[in-house]
Amino acid sequence: MYVAAKGGETAIRNAHKLLAKHRRGNRSLPSITLDQIASQLTLAVGRVMAEGSLYDVDLAALAVKQARGDLIEAIFLIRAFRTTLPRFGSTLPLDTGVMLVRRRVSATYKDLPGGQLLGPTFDYTHRLLDPSLAEAEGGEEGSVPDSADGGIDVQPPAMPRVTDLIGQEGLIEPSPEDDGGEPFDITRAPVSFPVDRATRLQTLARGDEGFLLALGYSTQRGYARSHPFVGEIRFGDVEVSFFAEEIGFEVPLGRVQVTECQMVNQFKGSATSPPQFTRGYGLVFGQCERKAMSMALVERALRWSDLGEERSAPAQDEEFVLSHCDNVQATGFVEHLKLPHYVDFQAELDLVRRMRREMGADDDMQEAAE
Repeated sequence: MYVAAKGGETAIRNAHKLLAKHRRGNRSLPSITLDQIASQLTLAVGRVMAEGSLYDVDLAALAVKQARGDLIEAIFLIRAFRTTLPRFGSTLPLDTGVMLVRRRVSATYKDLPGGQLLGPTFDYTHRLLDPSLAEAEGGEEGSVPDSADGGIDVQPPAMPRVTDLIGQEGLIEPSPEDDGGEPFDITRAPVSFPVDRATRLQTLARGDEGFLLALGYSTQRGYARSHPFVGEIRFGDVEVSFFAEEIGFEVPLGRVQVTECQMVNQFKGSATSPPQFTRGYGLVFGQCERKAMSMALVERALRWSDLGEERSAPAQDEEFVLSHCDNVQATGFVEHLKLPHYVDFQAELDLVRRMRREMGADDDMQEAAE
């Protein structure tokens, strides 16, 4: 603990009390509840779960409240809590092909088997402030629960993936096959480069949305050889299952909400591959379409070596991207500059003074002043 600040530990405890006071805000107003955050700030909760690597709506809502709305701080809280949890094993791969779809759009085909489903989105709003939202809104009886734990038990309609439709004609590279092995876990061991695709996707899924958005945008502006189409974005509920070796069969654990994005990118072909489309993939907890799209753009850019392309842009530099996309690491390194560095600074201050004396810079300044 840093105690160099005046007052030491007492000052720090008082800072904590002041933080709690500001978190509570005006006490003449009712305190915001976790249910309100979980049900009304769903996009914030989704981002905290995605980048915190822990799917728990209630805990994410608690973190948002405790962090006073600072999502990166909330993500930090969730990750810290996650380290205390026991680990029982790995679940089976999610099958997004049988997702209970709440939203599904494609920019490549107008008419799709299963249709397009606009769902909840800001895409078609006018981005005008709505004064009516300033008034308190009452609850509505009989509303359909939005959470994955809402007890919805509906057989999803058939909605084949767009990439599967293109793949039937052999016009897109095959989807990488699952070798059945245990994937590398970036939360339990340090990453060394180069990485495999599973490690890359894990890191991007935890990566900061803003950082990946900027990199994805750069690929569209020419800082990578990429011309993408949104093959499909789908958001909905998928079932999570665990194979229990003790009883010898799969056990369903429940449903989680995820957003999946599959980008379709142009590819001219190579000496070993015919002209075909290539893939960029993104999958995150909650309804986080911007993050899933950014992830898919960057994931495709990072595959330049696999496709025999030339590396020419920041988004294609694997070590640069994966080493700097984690907002918790970045926050810790940047914000540690606020902590006391008195000894270091005094040492450098003395060094600069001594170097100036040796150069006679101080004498020159004194003569100029006279």
